[in-house]
Amino acid sequence: MISPRTRGRMVARLRAEGIRDERVLDAMNRVPRHHFVAQALAGRAYEPVSLPIGYGQTISQPWSVARMMEAILQDREVPQRVLEIGTGSAYQTAVLAELGAEVFSMERIGALQETARTLLTRLGYRRVHLHHGDGSGGWPEKAPFDAIVITAAVPCALAPLYRQLRAGSSLVMPVEEGEKQHLQVSYWDGSQARVVPLGPCLFVPLLAGTISVASGECGG
Repeated sequence: MISPRTRGRMVARLRAEGIRDERVLDAMNRVPRHHFVAQALAGRAYEPVSLPIGYGQTISQPWSVARMMEAILQDREVPQRVLEIGTGSAYQTAVLAELGAEVFSMERIGALQETARTLLTRLGYRRVHLHHGDGSGGWPEKAPFDAIVITAAVPCALAPLYRQLRAGSSLVMPVEEGEKQHLQVSYWDGSQARVVPLGPCLFVPLLAGTISVASGECGG
């Protein structure tokens, strides 16, 4: 259940579900998704489901990852510098790196960030920069970015993030509307955003503050 053939079936299913960008499909075919979940769940890594990774977080289902990647690539080259808010399992981080982007990824839970760093290093991903911090304000010291990807649901676009985007860039994220969520991408021209809905989704909420590695205590 963790063989390259199984990964190929996942990609075929994504293609059947409407994912058309071959760059995304090729990248996801190269990333060994089973390394990004607990060993006990490795046999389910390529199923069309989200899976728990601890600390109340999940690895997103493959379709959600693929659709977000496809959105930031829509009618354009691979963005050179991408900010990812919510490293989590680091699976999407790896997919972005496989696409050829330099990835700046933020994670509020220190233990997840350390696990991600160890795994990405072991798998050989070099153009990835991890930061333990509250991602709601972005990473202004590393701006500007060609794309921003948020992997947790927010009630609305976070205004500071647009100031960290280059003109002609994009921001993709899950948005909460009452009890429902949907994915959307905003194409930023430097002064205003054109918003395109991408379909329903289900993500954990974006939370403020940080949780340290050692103590598990929250910080502001």
